[in-house]
Amino acid sequence: MHPPMPDVQLTFETLAGPALHGLLPDLARLRITVFRDWPYLYEGDETYERGYIRDYADAPGAAVVVCRDGAQVVGAATCQPMTQGHAPVRQAFEAAGLDPAQHCYFGESVLLAPWRGRGAGVRFFVEREAHARRVGLRHVAFCAVRRDPADPRCPAGYVPLDAFWRRRGYTPRPGLTVTFDWTEVGATQATAHTLDFWTRDLGA
Repeated sequence: MHPPMPDVQLTFETLAGPALHGLLPDLARLRITVFRDWPYLYEGDETYERGYIRDYADAPGAAVVVCRDGAQVVGAATCQPMTQGHAPVRQAFEAAGLDPAQHCYFGESVLLAPWRGRGAGVRFFVEREAHARRVGLRHVAFCAVRRDPADPRCPAGYVPLDAFWRRRGYTPRPGLTVTFDWTEVGATQATAHTLDFWTRDLGA
């Protein structure tokens, strides 16, 4: 449970291109803060993160859904045609006999803890799916890190998001995985992490 907060009115805006440039510091810090926690345990670097978000700003067809409470950026979700994204993602789909050109890739959905449980997660999917349709794509995919449920670092009471994703119409794709390297909190060097894909057909 999150502590009670005064009523807030979250706003959502789908941004692309130069409109994102002024938000690079906020979005970089947001990713670092959220991904530092379980299950990613990511030791982020702000310089790298600004470049990561700038890549979305500079990629044709890409967009970031920005969530604000007033003027404060409290969440964000990214999406782009898979052909414009990370090479390992494209290669994983090609190896599985799937056409990356038919898919929109949802990179991440991050929200600061005090604002969770207020519908932002659903809204992030709705807005990204709408963007996928606008760019002519009817298949969408995202990936999530695979963790051992018995890992002692897993917080007590942690609930995976699988049920939420299924309610949104997403299906896990066994055997469809990608590997990314990152440095975990407290570590001195990057290690490989396996991420599993979930997909959805948005229909006609």
